[in-house]
Order: sequence, then C-alpha cells, then structure tokens
Amino acid sequence: MTDPVSWFEIEQGWNVITSDGVIVGTVAQVEGDPQSDIFDGLAVESERPAQMRYVPSEQVGAIYPGEVTLKIASKDIGALEPFEAPPPETKWLPGKPPFSTRVSNWLRGKR
Repeated sequence: MTDPVSWFEIEQGWNVITSDGVIVGTVAQVEGDPQSDIFDGLAVESERPAQMRYVPSEQVGAIYPGEVTLKIASKDIGALEPFEAPPPETKWLPGKPPFSTRVSNWLRGKR
C-alpha cells in the first residue's frame, strides 16, 4: 500500500471506494479552493444507476493514488445529494468611458 496523498492530487477517473470496500464510482470533479486549501467535496459518477452524487469533504477518508476512500458504507450512498455544478462566475470588466470623457482626456493629453 502506498502512502496517502493530499486532496490536491485527486484526478478525474479515480475510483471511489466505500468504507466496506465497494467501488461506487469514479471522481468526476473535485470541489474546493486550492489557494485557500479548502476542500469542499467530490462529484462522484456511478454507472448503475447512471448518476452523479456529491460527497462532502467530511465523508472523505484516506486518499491514495488512484483511489479515494469514503467514511460511509455502500448502503448509505443513496442518501447523498445529487451533484449540482456551481453556476459560472461572471467577470465584470469596466466599460468604455463616455465619448465626452474620452475627448476631454485626449485634449488634456491623457491617453
């Protein structure tokens, strides 16, 4: 058995295994803020039935290369919430200043 790794190393496609050893799916997405080292959880995709569940970080146990173990048993997977992707972030950029301001700045030598 290899040494555990950080949540920063989790990749899509890694197996997700319950506390009783059952592979319940694969990692579809990792949720968190790497800059602040805040791990929120995982989106886990399963084939039977085809669905995506959200596993909060509190339910994630040891993380090894290629697999993530959970603190919950396979019978409790159905109680996990469906995964809903966060809405896209909107980045607002300043608009062009009004024509009169641009002309005024040009006349004063500001460009």
